[in-house]
Amino acid sequence: MKQNQTQRRKFLKGTAAASAISAFQIVPGYAAPSSKESRKNPNPPPSEKLNLAIIGCSNQGGGIGNGAIGTGLVNCVALCDVVKSRTDGFKKRAPEAKAFDDFREMFDKMGDKIDACTVGVPDHAHFPISMLAMSLGKHIYVEKPMAHTFHEVELMMAAEKKYKVACQMGNQGHSGNNPLQFKAWVDAGVIKNVRKVDACMNKGRRWHPWGDVKGFPAAGDPMPEGMNWDVWTGTAPMHPYSKKYDPGNWRGWHDYGDGAFGDWGPHTLDTIHEFLGLGLPHEIRADKLEGKNDFIYPMASTIAFEFAARGKNMPAMSINWYDGVKNKPPRPKELEDGRKMDACGKIIYSDDLVFKGGTHGSTLRIIPEDKMKDMAADLPKITEKHSNHMANFLLSAMGKETCRSSFEVAGPLTQVFALGCIAQRLGGTFTFDSKTRQITNNKRANALLKGHPPRKGWEYFYTL
Repeated sequence: MKQNQTQRRKFLKGTAAASAISAFQIVPGYAAPSSKESRKNPNPPPSEKLNLAIIGCSNQGGGIGNGAIGTGLVNCVALCDVVKSRTDGFKKRAPEAKAFDDFREMFDKMGDKIDACTVGVPDHAHFPISMLAMSLGKHIYVEKPMAHTFHEVELMMAAEKKYKVACQMGNQGHSGNNPLQFKAWVDAGVIKNVRKVDACMNKGRRWHPWGDVKGFPAAGDPMPEGMNWDVWTGTAPMHPYSKKYDPGNWRGWHDYGDGAFGDWGPHTLDTIHEFLGLGLPHEIRADKLEGKNDFIYPMASTIAFEFAARGKNMPAMSINWYDGVKNKPPRPKELEDGRKMDACGKIIYSDDLVFKGGTHGSTLRIIPEDKMKDMAADLPKITEKHSNHMANFLLSAMGKETCRSSFEVAGPLTQVFALGCIAQRLGGTFTFDSKTRQITNNKRANALLKGHPPRKGWEYFYTL
């Protein structure tokens, strides 16, 4: 307890008052607009906007930050990136925002001025930033996957409930037409008795040219000027800087990223997981691994998940995930001649129908096409429209909507990815007990639910 208190004072002195802020209390004079009102008046006065911090200001982090500013619902008051110069891209859009290279310092100095934040950083860094933000009553939009390990997701789901903040995982398609259609088709009984899903990501990945990696890169690459490598490393083990980690290459390493599955799974399997009520699997298998490696993800893998029956019209079912450029799922006989399989997408097999879908917000179609034409008159018509994914988060932070990919929804989905990443790393077949939340037949696999111990000085975030 004494050590935790010391760490809290070190990281957060001056923010005690901020931690007492109510989940929906924001700047004085605030009156939250409805979704309809926000579309009519995309630029409300500053007193009616959320004060936003953008954490991670380049690549995808910069994209979601710009998306938040573009809604007209925020004042950008703070920018944070481990290379502070990467915040420069926001100078024109947020000239008054203060820049930091350490999220702890940012919350220490500006905790009482921030209502919400976006988190667009490497997978392994989602957890400490999110836990600190939630503990201070800040609403958070976190890029997918929600966290790096099964255990971190567990703690983040609990924190969402404890601190009563709006939390959104950034699988943007979950606010598109795909979930509207999928839910309507499930409710109408068009999608029922699903037995199997084949899903894939067959595009080349950054680590594919690396070949057989024997260890972590030796020191030698010059670090970007101004890089705060300690904060970039965060809870992970410390390794010397390498271009094979930053920028962008971190996704291929078990220590930092969740591979192709953690990257594209959230955009491909989200509706299947939520609207078929899948929860967590009881068995996880590595059916194929090419280039299995204890440092980076395989060159190609096929991993399978077995889910138990879940009531009427939801029998036991399997999900098979295929990644690797040439490792494609079987072509369904129902797919029309001349039609190619998507490099990223899914085939859903039920007792009566076969559905073909892509990723993000793209809708399903019944195959073959003639079958869908025959059923067209009886298929539910989707007329509902709603705010986009970022606006949904911000309006939820204002108390006017509910996050569609809240941690309660996205957490179990992300835990499926964490289980799959363990299978990609170790190979074999694992039995998972959803009651004890343990892998029961492999000690090393079970230990990887938590992963490596947090680096010294970063244990604090696991106690919030």
